[in-house]
Amino acid sequence: MTRALKGAGSLQTVTSFFIICLAILASPSHSALADTIKVGIVDTYTGPASYFSLDVLDGFTFAVNKINAKGGVLGKKIEYFTRDDEYKPDLSLTMAKELILKEDVDVLMGTINSGSALVVSDLAKKEKIPFFVTHTKISKVTMEKGHRYVFQMTDNSDMAGRVAGKVLAKKPFLKYWIAGDDDGYSHDIAETVWKNLKKNNPKVQMIGQSWWKMGETDFYPYIQQIMAAKPDFIITAVAAVTAAGFPRAAKMSGLTQKIPYYEQTAIEHGVICSQGNETPENVYGGTSYLWYYPATPANRTFANEYYKQYKKYPTESSLDGYITAMFIAEGFKKAGKIDKEAFINAIEGWSIDSPLGHLTIRACDHQLGRPLYFGVTKKDPRFDFLIADDIEVVAAKDAMAPCSQILRLRKK
Repeated sequence: MTRALKGAGSLQTVTSFFIICLAILASPSHSALADTIKVGIVDTYTGPASYFSLDVLDGFTFAVNKINAKGGVLGKKIEYFTRDDEYKPDLSLTMAKELILKEDVDVLMGTINSGSALVVSDLAKKEKIPFFVTHTKISKVTMEKGHRYVFQMTDNSDMAGRVAGKVLAKKPFLKYWIAGDDDGYSHDIAETVWKNLKKNNPKVQMIGQSWWKMGETDFYPYIQQIMAAKPDFIITAVAAVTAAGFPRAAKMSGLTQKIPYYEQTAIEHGVICSQGNETPENVYGGTSYLWYYPATPANRTFANEYYKQYKKYPTESSLDGYITAMFIAEGFKKAGKIDKEAFINAIEGWSIDSPLGHLTIRACDHQLGRPLYFGVTKKDPRFDFLIADDIEVVAAKDAMAPCSQILRLRKK
């Protein structure tokens, strides 16, 4: 290129080049000129985990259609682009880069795979683009690896573990077994539950552990090992790809009839429906959303409207997507312009109305504060699926780690 710029023509060429550069720098950005606000979604749309990711997308679409029908945000409609990462972190990274470079998106969101969330979060930090983690629950996203550009819209494993550990500590069980997927999220939730359980009841003992590979389909050898050990209670930790498989095997093998167990998402409506008629009863679990509880006007209205649209009840994943869309819209509206930095400043510490009441993105770590529900699966004659019984509610402020702890973790 340098060798081509010679003679009298070179000065004119160089001058023209700099004029073009100055014009580009002085011109309004894409965001200011575009007719739409562009959202890029990287998530899993094939395989078992897609059951939950598609609910996120439905909830997001449900909210976006409402927002756009009312004129959009600052006179602009919300437009979104989806990419299937096939539950593979390396593909998630590739897809996120494509959305930034090819589609020039203003915001990224998605990921159900914990590894995907972390690599896309790193990219978001590098490219300085807001990234909303919609269903990954690994706590590292907003705790030790958190930063200005990442937000976690569902409850994280640290929150769930605090609640489960506190509730289980009041139960009469003493001998525990831990079992689950050999991946980051599952270890994260199991370790957090156990740490908080031990803290609240020092008498409990861990008599063994079992960890199977991600995507395992044959759980019977592990179940036989557990039953032979005769624990009082089992803490299970499974990701989306085995959320239905292990409970099904536990019911078919008779495990659930002999040994009670906890699975974080056991009472979550999406998990229950993904298991169909094979959902086991009397399984302890938690969630950050139940469409039938609390039976407030706001929650009833949301559930009824969602059912009318999709002919199914909303799940925790549905609410994740719905709330994310609402925060994107309200954030840009509060910022008063389509500007990424102004948007982030606007939503830090900001609250919106939701089916669960006021929900706030905490400024110190960008974790969305949500109440958590703990209960046990049971039959209900009104429905052809299980619901939660003996529900205990823990407020967001009581489930979240203190900001001082978050800052210490990040400094390490």
